[in-house]
Amino acid sequence: MKKYLITSREFYTDTPAVFRGILQEQLIKHMPDFALYRDKSNPHYNIQADHFVEVCRNFMGLKSFLHQEYELAASLGAHGVHLTSKQFDKIQNAKALGLEVIISTHTKEEVLQAKKLGADYVTYSPIFSTPGKGEPKGVKELEALVKSVEIKVFALGGIIDKQQIDAIEKSGVYGFASIRYFY
Repeated sequence: MKKYLITSREFYTDTPAVFRGILQEQLIKHMPDFALYRDKSNPHYNIQADHFVEVCRNFMGLKSFLHQEYELAASLGAHGVHLTSKQFDKIQNAKALGLEVIISTHTKEEVLQAKKLGADYVTYSPIFSTPGKGEPKGVKELEALVKSVEIKVFALGGIIDKQQIDAIEKSGVYGFASIRYFY
C-alpha cells in the first residue's frame, strides 16, 4: 500500500530552513511514496514549493506534488498536482503540462468524474473522524468504492495510527494519505 505524506503549516512552518529540516526528517522517518506541499495561507508559496521539490528530489522514487498550483508544479519539475474538489475543470490543463493528477473526492460520483476527465489518482475522504470534515465514511464504504471504480484511490481523513492503516489496507485501497500520521 502506497504512503502519501501531506504537509501542513501547523507542523512544518513557513520558515524555509526549518521547513526543509522538518520535511527531510519526516521523509527519512516514513519513506513515503508520494509527498504533497500544502499550505493555503503562505504568501510565499512558490518559494516554499521550490524548497519542497528540491528536498523531495533527494529521495529516490518519491513523487512530489503541489497543492492546486499546476503551472507552478510543472515549472518546478514536480511530478504532479493535487487538485481540490472544486478544480475538476483543471484536470486536463494539468495533464497537458505532463503532470500526474490527484484530485480530492468525497462521493462515488466525483471519483467517476475524476476518472472520466483523466485524473491518475483520487483521495477519498473522510474515512475516519477528523476535525471539520463531516461524517466519516468508514472502511466498509471505502472498500465498496474501491471495488466499484477503476482509478487508484488514496484513503484520507483521520488516519493517525497503525491500527487504522491495517484496517484500510484490507479494503484493497491503493494507498493512504495523511498529515498527522506522518508528523
